[in-house]
Amino acid sequence: MLFATIKKLIIALDIAKIPQDRKEILQLLIDYMQYKVISNQTINLNFICTHNSRRSHLAQVWAQVMAYNFQIKNVKCFSGGTEATALFPLIAKTLKNSGFKIEMLSEEKNPKYNIEYANDEPSIIGFSKKYDDTSNPSSQFAAIMTCSQADDDCPFIPGAEKRIPITYEDPKISDGTPQQESIYIERSIQIATEMKYIFSKIKQV
Repeated sequence: MLFATIKKLIIALDIAKIPQDRKEILQLLIDYMQYKVISNQTINLNFICTHNSRRSHLAQVWAQVMAYNFQIKNVKCFSGGTEATALFPLIAKTLKNSGFKIEMLSEEKNPKYNIEYANDEPSIIGFSKKYDDTSNPSSQFAAIMTCSQADDDCPFIPGAEKRIPITYEDPKISDGTPQQESIYIERSIQIATEMKYIFSKIKQV
């Protein structure tokens, strides 16, 4: 069962506010996932950004949550970067403020975080890694490019069945400003809303 604060947030997300041109972009991922459902295949989604520190983690986490919320089975969400850095601490804080249970498992340069969203589901382990890390799928997955730089820098993702650019503005632009926390929340809500829209469109067979 989803944690109550997360469930309440999901209910409040307004997918009607997503512009039509954006829905057309999101349809590419809907079509990929729907084919997998019809074919009774596992849906592997690897969200890729440059540093795997902000947007790709938000997309991975919210996609996994929405799969659970809409009871879409056999969905496994991952994230990676064109290089590994570290999960930005404000991403963990933003998720915590949205109702997730966050625990830092290590305090190294690239720490691992235990991210819980439901009582009866495995935790998500969040840390920065390259998109081809051994913890990510090497074949039969969709590569979802969450930033334009990674999309430009990686014209070919080995093993990807489908490459889908669903890019977001980097909340990093607000770092060090009074608006920083509100911008991170705004980006998290944007991504959560779009993931809600995507998963709400998947028809079970």
